Amino acid sequence: MAADMPEATVQNILDQESLKWVFVGGKGGVGKTTCSSILSICLASVRSSVLIISTDPAHNLSDAFQQRFTKSPTLVQGFSNLFAMEVDPTVETDDLAGPEGMDSLFSDLANAIPGIDEAMSFAEMLKLVQTMDYATIVFDTAPTGHTLRLLQFPATLEKGLSKLMSLKSRFGGLMNQMSRMFGMEDEFGEDALLGRLEGLKDVIEQVNRQFKDPDLTTFVCVCIPEFLSLYETERLVQELAKFEIDTHNIIINQVLYDDEDVESKLLRARMRMQQKYLDQFYMLYDDFNITKLPLLPEEVTGVEALKAFSHKFLTPYIPPTSRSNVEDMERKVHTLRLQLKTAEEELERMKSG
Repeated sequence: MAADMPEATVQNILDQESLKWVFVGGKGGVGKTTCSSILSICLASVRSSVLIISTDPAHNLSDAFQQRFTKSPTLVQGFSNLFAMEVDPTVETDDLAGPEGMDSLFSDLANAIPGIDEAMSFAEMLKLVQTMDYATIVFDTAPTGHTLRLLQFPATLEKGLSKLMSLKSRFGGLMNQMSRMFGMEDEFGEDALLGRLEGLKDVIEQVNRQFKDPDLTTFVCVCIPEFLSLYETERLVQELAKFEIDTHNIIINQVLYDDEDVESKLLRARMRMQQKYLDQFYMLYDDFNITKLPLLPEEVTGVEALKAFSHKFLTPYIPPTSRSNVEDMERKVHTLRLQLKTAEEELERMKSG
């Protein structure tokens, strides 16, 4: 049975050379950024170039690599082919506005179509990324709700375009008159704005087709062995199926491994609780590659720490007791045999006496 189970590592992602887009997502606080950073390091060892993008407003990439990143791709220190950038859709709406009075027009337009600002910002970012020749792009996404919204951006842009077209038919040349008033007809005229939105829609539709191609795109779900995280992962997997986006990798982080030397009642209780949810993960996702990562006593930050932890992504983790303490176990077995022999002799004496 074990032979039929998918490999318990992310090696399958490295082996799939056709992959262009790798999304990493899950509930907040489960270690998405650490996992996506390490995944990008692993990919950089087998790809010509890798870009990791954070789309989480609470950027942690800079903290993970201990290096400052901006909205332009920056080479990660210690690498020649790994780049990182942090994109914040909520602040980049400034890029859509013109000076002075035009600001309110464009902010009103953005407010009229919920999510259009993020969608346009995301499309602009994808447009930029497509002009660069990265072999693989890893997305460190925001918590689940934001991620699902990101996947809805093509539909949002389409809705935005149709809304603008209806505004055009209703208000005729009003936007052109306003742009002429402010002397920005070429840049912010009705046709220019619609042309720009059309261009972004084309980009995001092309990318959306790629996102739905399992040869080009996959989604890695990161979670921890607890009820809320299991629930959120199931929700995410269902939504990804709805969007026709491939997912066959789950990383279960912060796993406590049983060690007979552990005397803490709290730790033992947590292990039992985790085991219950681990069993459920394996039952629900028996056809997924499930990678288990141990809970560490320290944080994983900085390139060296990330590299050191990366081997646990490529080889199933075995706790030290079962890996290196064979001699200790043999000694314990020998001692128990002696104790058993002594007890049996004592029992015989009691029977005969």
